[in-house]
Amino acid sequence: MQLSDVFLGLGEDHFSGMLRTVSIGKLRTYQLYDRLKTRAHLAKLNSETLRKAAPRLWARMQERNDDFATDIGQAILISHLDLIIEVLNFLGVPHDDGFFPKDADVSQHLSEGWQQRAWDHFSAAKPQSALLFYINHLAWETRPDSDTLFKP
Repeated sequence: MQLSDVFLGLGEDHFSGMLRTVSIGKLRTYQLYDRLKTRAHLAKLNSETLRKAAPRLWARMQERNDDFATDIGQAILISHLDLIIEVLNFLGVPHDDGFFPKDADVSQHLSEGWQQRAWDHFSAAKPQSALLFYINHLAWETRPDSDTLFKP
């Protein structure tokens, strides 16, 4: 499964919801602002232009361009770093402020049913679209050969 398949599996409503929660300030802090602006083909990048571009960006996501999906995914994840840290702490996954080395095998910390437990614990207090994306992103990152998407 590709990262674009995660977005497509969650659907356009979740995609639009996630774009509405992207933090322009965090994009600048993590030096992703210009990259996303260029990748999204936007002359100006702010919350409003990103929201208005959602249907066009969704159409591009349907082309299954994984580089594009990666950039959109990074923007969403960086905007919800606090959520990521809380989920990883809850699951007992060792990390460094929400990040872990690419070659780290964190799957040993993800016991059977971890997705549902994380969803049940955080879904009432966190943005559901972002949480659902992160749960599926973590699953995709730890088991890219799996084609199963978590949907509560």
